[in-house]
Amino acid sequence: MLKRILKSYDYSLIVVYILLCLFGLIMVYSASWSLAYRHELPADFYYIRQIKNLIISFLFFLLFALFPYRIYQHNKFLMPMMFGSIALLLMIFMVGHAANNAQSWFRLGSASLQPGEFVKVSVIIYLAAIYAKKQKYIDDFNKGVLPPVFFLAFVCFLIAIQPDLGTAFIIFLTGCCIILCSGMRFKSMLKLIGLGLGILLVLSIIVFLLPEDIQVKIISPTRMGRITSFLNPFLDAGQTGHQLVNSFYAIGSGGIFGQGLGQSVQKLGYLPEAHTDFIISVIAEELGVFGVLFVVIGLFFIIFKTILTGLRADNPFGSLLCYGTAGLIGIQAFINLGGASGTIPITGVTLPFISYGGSSLMVLSVLMGIVINVGMFTNYKRKYGRKDNDEENT
Repeated sequence: MLKRILKSYDYSLIVVYILLCLFGLIMVYSASWSLAYRHELPADFYYIRQIKNLIISFLFFLLFALFPYRIYQHNKFLMPMMFGSIALLLMIFMVGHAANNAQSWFRLGSASLQPGEFVKVSVIIYLAAIYAKKQKYIDDFNKGVLPPVFFLAFVCFLIAIQPDLGTAFIIFLTGCCIILCSGMRFKSMLKLIGLGLGILLVLSIIVFLLPEDIQVKIISPTRMGRITSFLNPFLDAGQTGHQLVNSFYAIGSGGIFGQGLGQSVQKLGYLPEAHTDFIISVIAEELGVFGVLFVVIGLFFIIFKTILTGLRADNPFGSLLCYGTAGLIGIQAFINLGGASGTIPITGVTLPFISYGGSSLMVLSVLMGIVINVGMFTNYKRKYGRKDNDEENT
């Protein structure tokens, strides 16, 4: 029995996940030692922290890869998770730690925890479970489609007013991926789009009515500058365009083969957030096109295999879990890579599996573990399900 289970795991997906995490660990050290030096910290300060994050993340990955995923669909698990997520997001306004003009973290000694990251898991599991249960009447918009949308909108609103617009946007788009893959009719999709535009209008009015100090936090000149500077960052290269201009310098100087591992110049105080939001720029400068291709191909492989696992799953819940995970990784990767390359505005989003940060890596590892578990059960049933039934009948 155990031998059959072990044979049913998708080891190609596991290997690529591990390779990206280890590659990210190397690049975090390369991109962060100069920052640590400037802050009078040991050169390996962020590297050691990321090793700890990686060990915890691997443990989460193993736990969720071994734990049967169908139990997440039960109300005894689903309801506490949903209300617990809302409670954490509300608590952040009372006891949360403020940094970079956002109150998005809990301080736990020297470590920090970002509830918005863990809500990504809650939203994916909740929406997948609810829409899987509503398959019999998914064509009924009011009964089958609408109710979970209010939970998604409320969670995104709580995160947006922290303010953490990047995380809120990613969660919203991930939720939309699950909703669109739930099997609803095209007519229901049009209604949902209309509802989304209406909610956006209401939220805009609410933000307009908020006190001025909160409005400044949500729509600060710095944030607006980041959004508009991508059109021509060189017009204000010393202020709003500073990050993007130095990202261009890093990417352009890397060429095909790069300057060599550890040889980035832009990380020496010129490129802000080199070990988090702009780590792909350091990769491009040090390892060139081949380093970037390694990351992009690895991420594409994970997304492709996750979608394939969802297509092969024998139940809607498993499929929607995989589609939501693939959507999250794809959306977050696109926003990060697009921001660093000037394709889209900068939103301060980390690169999946590569950037420094414990909360993001743990969440992605949990989701990868769930996907691996879905694939294991699917493969086991396809390979041995009929044999087991035959053995029971004899």
